[in-house]
Amino acid sequence: MLSEHQRLNAAHTQNMPWKKWGPYLSERQWGTVREDYSASGAAWDYFSHAQSHARAYRWGEDGLLGISDEKQRLCFGLALWNEQDPVLKERLFGLTGNQGNHGEDVKEYYFYLDSTPTHSYLKGLYKYPQAAYPYARLVEENQRRSRSEPEFELLDTGIFDQNRYFDVFVEYAKATPEDILIQITVINRGPEPKPLHVLPQLWFRNTWSWAAEAEKPQLKAVDQPGNFSAAVANHPDLGTYWLYCDRIAKASLLFTENETNFQQLFDAENSSPYVKDGIHARVIHQQKAAVNPAQTGTKMAAHYQLTAQPGDAYRLRLRLSRQPLAQPFDEAFATGVQTRRREADDFYQQLSPWPLTDQLRRVQRQAFAGLLWTKQYYRFEVSRWLSGDPTMPAPPVEHQRGRNRQWQHLDSDDVISMPDKWEYPWFAAWDLAFHCIPLALVDAEFAKQQLDLMTREWYMHPNGQIPAYEWAFGDVNPPVHAWATWRVYKIEQRLTGQADRQFLERVFQKLLLNFTWWVNRKDVEGNNIFEGGFLGLDNIGVFDRSAPLPTGGHIEQSDGTSWMAMYCLNMLTIALELAQENSVYEDMATKFFEHFIYIAEAMNHIGSDQTQLWDEADGFFYDVLHLPNREQTRLKVRSMVGLTPLFAVETLEPELLEKLPAFRERLEWFEANRPQLSRNVASFSTAGAGKRRLLALVPPDKLTRILEKMLDESEFLSPYGIRALSRYHLAHPYQFTLNDRGYQVSYEPAESSSGLFGGNSNWRGPVWFPVNYLLIESLQKFDHYLGSDYKVDYPTGSGQAKTLWEVALDLEARLIRLFTPEATGKLPIYGDAEPFQSDPHWQDCYLFYEYFHGDSGAGLGASHQTGWTGLVAKLIAQYSQYGDRTQSSAAS
Repeated sequence: MLSEHQRLNAAHTQNMPWKKWGPYLSERQWGTVREDYSASGAAWDYFSHAQSHARAYRWGEDGLLGISDEKQRLCFGLALWNEQDPVLKERLFGLTGNQGNHGEDVKEYYFYLDSTPTHSYLKGLYKYPQAAYPYARLVEENQRRSRSEPEFELLDTGIFDQNRYFDVFVEYAKATPEDILIQITVINRGPEPKPLHVLPQLWFRNTWSWAAEAEKPQLKAVDQPGNFSAAVANHPDLGTYWLYCDRIAKASLLFTENETNFQQLFDAENSSPYVKDGIHARVIHQQKAAVNPAQTGTKMAAHYQLTAQPGDAYRLRLRLSRQPLAQPFDEAFATGVQTRRREADDFYQQLSPWPLTDQLRRVQRQAFAGLLWTKQYYRFEVSRWLSGDPTMPAPPVEHQRGRNRQWQHLDSDDVISMPDKWEYPWFAAWDLAFHCIPLALVDAEFAKQQLDLMTREWYMHPNGQIPAYEWAFGDVNPPVHAWATWRVYKIEQRLTGQADRQFLERVFQKLLLNFTWWVNRKDVEGNNIFEGGFLGLDNIGVFDRSAPLPTGGHIEQSDGTSWMAMYCLNMLTIALELAQENSVYEDMATKFFEHFIYIAEAMNHIGSDQTQLWDEADGFFYDVLHLPNREQTRLKVRSMVGLTPLFAVETLEPELLEKLPAFRERLEWFEANRPQLSRNVASFSTAGAGKRRLLALVPPDKLTRILEKMLDESEFLSPYGIRALSRYHLAHPYQFTLNDRGYQVSYEPAESSSGLFGGNSNWRGPVWFPVNYLLIESLQKFDHYLGSDYKVDYPTGSGQAKTLWEVALDLEARLIRLFTPEATGKLPIYGDAEPFQSDPHWQDCYLFYEYFHGDSGAGLGASHQTGWTGLVAKLIAQYSQYGDRTQSSAAS
């Protein structure tokens, strides 16, 4: 067993605290809902980046490539100053949702290069410009630009020209679970010597300003002989830690308090002369009185001053330990860092032993690194947030009656996998489900814990709804939790040979509540056709689907109904697994089978004179608008909405049906006694390849017609996956007019020109990993049933007959191709960003964007959305493993 596997096992079975410390700091705490106590709910404006240097956070901490303990009581992160910037670089800068021409966007270059699942080894990189950071210019130019123009990026300012920047690498290596070796390496990439102040910081999250009885922790300098400095950190709950700082470069220790500078921000009296921005004032403005001469406080920095020569590397060493150490920087320090690096290499080599290019190994490893670095401690007690703290002025009445007031039970105090710790530094339920798929490859226990967490009583609403995200916990995301639960269960079973039925059963029981919530709340007319709202697809529709329709009435959603059909089949699959050891679950499986049958009948309406979601002439599924006057109109937009019915597919193995005779008898009864219903379900009564049975919304004849469009390069099929909207709408925009008002949906392969959902997301043309992943899985399942005799023209019109397995493989390859050089040598994800294409110091650093240009493949949206775009790690694994085989990997 490899060393990292031993640590994982010790953490999970022996309660060894290998995961107690990790990259649990946010990249942005300012501008979040948690820190907003305004009457209007304008979170971006209430707590700004400009205030973040001097204002204490209430609910969490952010930092630059930092770490913390699992409750974020004690935090460590970098601060930098180039003698040009007006503020210390303690945290990442970006535009707010109101400042960007395409919504919020981080304007920095930082990379998660490596991480093991226990964080026994971590490596990150920040590229720090040598000139003054252009804060104002980035804001002004992006505000000047329209939604039809691209974003103005930091590279566009020219600040990195002639390589005038520092590469700042930080590595964390755990000698023991609570003894962390920290190595910071600075390289001047520019042509001239340049000064740089490096200030590794240690501080306590402020937990004492919000309650009168709270005990305040303390940092204090400790006299040390020899060539290092030291400070001791005492916390009433966490205990005692020592920070050791190598004394090269004349390092000095600076102390202040992590408390708001009321005088500067609000023209009010400070309770202490030492405040959050005290170190900033001491270093930049030479205000010696800003730091505590007694060298005590709740925030400290080791101040290193360098003059970095061109091309030279400077290494700074620190050590954070639970135990006092006599020689913290002996030879064991260097060998400890090297050992953890080597163990990380061994871990990832064993994870993907199949043939892979060096570049794909780097892509996969950085994808896993991003997933693991993007864990964040998330604290949010909604009832306390609404009512306010006893030591602070009461929030406005409008705040107490505003956002999330129906979620006062929610009380989060956990490390959670985030979509992007700058752009989306809060959990999003459906994103999280996709994160757990690749996470299960490296740490199945963590993946299971995440899925279980969302169904616990302090998250799930008493009515059964799973919280969406902090801007609106009551919003509705696609119900993919059961799918992810089953997939994680199967991945772990394949990797370890162990089936964790206790996990499966525990989550299944809670999902029964969630399923009931969906049925009761989202099926308005009780006819098994579902609404659902925006369902994660933001601006994909003609209207904002999470708001009341301007037309009145409601929309029967093809995707809402399809997601529910998929949910039924996921719950059916889990119930059948559990039924093999407990026959009670056979009855539940039957229940979900019957519900699926009724949804399938409603979707297809064969023999009915009602308006159908299926359009026979077009061979596609559409949403149907129901107007108050009872008129019904298909909204004929060729989008991912019409492809989601493909997600609702499962195969039943003959051996399973033999083990569960009661369930098999119910299938046979339906076939014999409800033919008008069973004819709407694809082939459950007909044995396919391997005598399997198929449950699917889409029968083979409709499948062929849908795939004609989906696999057409002039419609959905791009060189890099399946587009969210057909390219057909480039020349043929969908137009809808009602009461003299026109609505239009056009193909937009890049950023959105619409302001829907803040304009920072676009489902009208780009390629998105999560839905592509589901489409690939669905094609594999159809192939598992239909076998090699079923072939389609791929790409449409090419005259090449391909099995669905071969199509799925090619779609995997197209998505992976985003991260590999084309014939020109350029990476599609980076478009025209030249340093990434040609500079050796940028080329091997990968960003995992939120979505990708529907034609060129250039990365768009959030730049560190390693969450669901991290699915590429799973795709690389299965493509390298199964790419040259003929058998399906659908169950892997």
